[in-house]
Amino acid sequence: MKRITIVGAGAIGSSLAFLFAKAGHQVSVLARAERLAQLRRDGAIVTVEGDRAVVEVVETLGSADLILVPVRPWHVDALLPMLKASTAPVMFMFNAWSELPALREAVGRERFSWGFPAIVAALRDGKLEVRVVPRALERVQITTLGAMSDFRPSWLDGWAQTFTVAGLPTVECSDMEAWLATHAVVMTPLMMAGVTSMTRGLSWAEAVGVVDAWRSGFAQVRQRGLEVTPSSVAALASTPRWLLGAALWLASRVGALRPLGENGADEPAFLRAAMARPSLSRDFRG
Repeated sequence: MKRITIVGAGAIGSSLAFLFAKAGHQVSVLARAERLAQLRRDGAIVTVEGDRAVVEVVETLGSADLILVPVRPWHVDALLPMLKASTAPVMFMFNAWSELPALREAVGRERFSWGFPAIVAALRDGKLEVRVVPRALERVQITTLGAMSDFRPSWLDGWAQTFTVAGLPTVECSDMEAWLATHAVVMTPLMMAGVTSMTRGLSWAEAVGVVDAWRSGFAQVRQRGLEVTPSSVAALASTPRWLLGAALWLASRVGALRPLGENGADEPAFLRAAMARPSLSRDFRG
């Protein structure tokens, strides 16, 4: 049994808490505002089907085997003093473009890791609706964790298996900086397309515009001295533009992109702004 603290009880944080608690781990959740009050009332994460997973609701970080931080990227700065004061390993869990070196420096490379949960989730009147991306879709996306390429803390051993046993099929990546940069350039235009598809289907120009944004984004990743990874995503660069555009055009008309737009435009706008800022290359950082 692991002691896992989850900072943030939104849809993803609640999903992680539910899965780990159901798997028998000791789960603490740090929440705020209305979500904090609701968790205190319920004493558990409750799904839309009525299934319950008992968790401890906390206001401060205590001892833990791992602290998970699945928050919006613009909220993490406010959490850093608390994370720095802890001694537990930290796994940040959100979309990022170039924040990894600074966050590793903030908590220390011995404590630092990153994970990205392949989960589609929402809170419906405080009740959790969650779907986990299965192992069968590994070439499209799967929960991935790891550290930066120049240092891997030994405590990461076994965590991919712990996630997998808890019902979240997981692999480890040797370079999460490259993985996240690639993921950001793929997901940013895709999330914006999802926002559009909440009200209408994409036009042909909008659909192929997503493909063009992917390819220019891949060029940005390489300019930073990073590899476009995994290979299944890198293959998008060689797939015919018209074919990808047609797939996106159709997907927007059958509702397949809507889950990507449910959280609105804030996150893709944040990532787009981050990508527009100059980034130090890996070589320049040394």
